[in-house]
This record gives sequence, C-alpha cells and structure tokens, in this order.
Amino acid sequence: MSYKVIQSGESRSFPAAHPFVTAGGEGPSLVFVGEAAGTAFRGASEMVQDAPFVAIELGTECLGEHTGENSAKEGSNIVGFARFRLGDAEPSNLIELVRQPQTQPEAFAHARAAFEAAGFKVAVCGDFPGRIVDRLVRPYYNAALRRLDEKLATAEDLDMTLRLGLGYPEGPIALLNRTGLNHHCEVSMALYRALGDAAYAPARRAQVAHHRITGGE
Repeated sequence: MSYKVIQSGESRSFPAAHPFVTAGGEGPSLVFVGEAAGTAFRGASEMVQDAPFVAIELGTECLGEHTGENSAKEGSNIVGFARFRLGDAEPSNLIELVRQPQTQPEAFAHARAAFEAAGFKVAVCGDFPGRIVDRLVRPYYNAALRRLDEKLATAEDLDMTLRLGLGYPEGPIALLNRTGLNHHCEVSMALYRALGDAAYAPARRAQVAHHRITGGE
C-alpha cells in the first residue's frame, strides 16, 4: 500500500532519515509525521476522507483529540502511531499502532501492513494516553528514583539487583541517566495530568533535572 508522508515539525519517531519516510511518495494513503502532525491532519480534511488509511504520529495524547469522539462509536480510516523511544536514545523497532472502537478493519490492516513492510514490529493498542509502553514503564522508573531518594541502596546496587535478579539488560537509574531524566519527567507529567494516578507523578530527581534544563518552565 503506497502512501504520502506529510512532515510537520520534528518527529520523535523519525528523528533521522528512514526508509519508511523516504518511501512515502504520492500514494493515496496519508501519514502525518512530526510534532504538529495532528494540526496538519486537521488542515487536510479534504484529502483524508477517501484515503485507504490515514496515520497520525502521536505524543502522549489520544488519537481522539484529533479525530473527535462520538458516544463510544468513534472510528474511521484513521489510526494513530508512535515509534517507541526512550529520551534521546535511538528509536526502537516497535510501532505502537492505535485504533479506536470502530476503526475500519481494512484501513487498519493497510496501515499495519505499511509499517511491517518497513521492517517494524507492530503492537496494537486502544486509544489511551501514553499507549502501552509508557503506561507500564513510567511508574517503574519513578519507583526506582524514589527508592534512590529514600537511600534504600546506591544507584549502582539498585541497578545491579534488577539486572542480576530479574535479568534486565540495564538498570533503571543508568538507563534514565543515559536517555534523559528531563524527557522522563515530561512524559510522566503528561500522563499524571491525563490519568490522575500518583504513580505517574514525576519523581523528585526527574523534576530537578527538568527544572535545571528548562529553568523551571
């Protein structure tokens, strides 16, 4: 299924050239990429209706913020997507593909096939803030940072325990220091505001890192 890529600002999913983006020519389907993907989508309503599929890159927000919702019957030829990426690290090979309750099966299949043809592994999720990975890992990272603040153990011993005890390839403290506490703070805060769950409230160390970089904004 051929598609046209519409770039609107910097993309977290595709910070550098990638075959999925460069292959996007003048196909009938539309892929909106970048931090302003939702805005670009809303300005292209005439092109959207007849497309085999439309994909919008998401941040932590719900797809419904761009498509609208209607009595739990929302759904069309439009899907959301994000390529999982921790902070400043290279994006992973995982695409989280978002569908609404009545997304057209054919449109969803076309979108999934387009990402898989580019070599991505696709995980399917409903339309919730943060999707799958961030919903699972942000409370874990916050808990690790809080245990460090409480002096349960040193950062090195916390990381070693999780690596050797649970087989993790990298401990959470080292991982966050490598990929960016600031970004973790921003994602956690967005989820905390959306969900109201204290587990997502950014840990103190993440807030300090964020304030140091942004000047408290």
